[in-house]
Amino acid sequence: MTKKILHICQASPIISQFIEFMNERFDLSAHEFRVFGEHARCPVNQVNNVYEPSTTRLGRARSYFGLILSMCSAKKIILHGLSQRVVRILWAMPWLLKKCYWVMWGGDLYSYKFEDRNWSWILREFFRRSVVRNMGFLVTGTFGDVELARKWYGAKGKYIRCFNYPSNIYKPHYALEKKHSAINIQIGNSADPTNNHVDIFEKLEVFKNEDIRIFVPLSYGDKEYAAKIVARGKEVFGDKFIPLTEFMPLKEYLNFLVEIDIAVFNHRRQQAFGNIITLLGLGKKVYINSESTLNGVFQDFGIIIYDVIDLDIELLGNKARFSNIEKVKDRFSEESLVQSLKKWIE
Repeated sequence: MTKKILHICQASPIISQFIEFMNERFDLSAHEFRVFGEHARCPVNQVNNVYEPSTTRLGRARSYFGLILSMCSAKKIILHGLSQRVVRILWAMPWLLKKCYWVMWGGDLYSYKFEDRNWSWILREFFRRSVVRNMGFLVTGTFGDVELARKWYGAKGKYIRCFNYPSNIYKPHYALEKKHSAINIQIGNSADPTNNHVDIFEKLEVFKNEDIRIFVPLSYGDKEYAAKIVARGKEVFGDKFIPLTEFMPLKEYLNFLVEIDIAVFNHRRQQAFGNIITLLGLGKKVYINSESTLNGVFQDFGIIIYDVIDLDIELLGNKARFSNIEKVKDRFSEESLVQSLKKWIE
């Protein structure tokens, strides 16, 4: 029997799209997907070799045992993010690490820096340190994250540059003409405190009497934090503040992004890559935090972005706008993704 390439994932829209993309562009019979998490919200269309764990206690035990067997027999192990479940298996079975490809999601790396350093953190890091250090391959479009993994954990794995997911490709079919009079500003991409929303509210408060509308996606993440952000946003901007608290299907969300003029991502780490690529490809003005490792990616490709320190509401000029669109179209096309994946995932 031919050994399969095993993918270990957490259910999310990104993973659902990725599996469908793999089914369309690759031979899925060579792959096996073990997808954990909340499947009802992020369903995967019926394709072969996709396994979802049972919700019963006995079923979860069988899923865990099946995962270990699949990891041992797999040709390659693709880790879409690095969950604590997988970390502990790899810590106990370190000989598997040489065939592991860690697709770095951001939070799975930056927990080292941003999580509270309590006993729980110390215990998690005890297991993570040797696993990350001896991981066979580090897969990301952001070399800065690889440098941090080497700095924080002494990671020795080979770097593979790839932007990994169809959520990160150029979207070519949306109109670019502005159809609204107000300046529509998006802040962040989730209800995660790493968005640092309030810092941006304070910077934009000087423009609150201008013709602006503030949109804040809050459907994912910490609900308690989201409630605080809604309260603060309404306090500062009144009716000009529009929180997005309900999940949007992909097509609806893309239609929303078309109407944005300026987007601000104040993460001090790599995050919201797909959102940013889509917005740049639509000709929008994008601000990101200077501490984000995404700065290096866009600088390498000559894509124009702005620092949140210099935040204003001036729209992007046509020269920069169309330059960004062409570069995103070239660097983040569907065919570029296919060719990039073929180099390491087959």
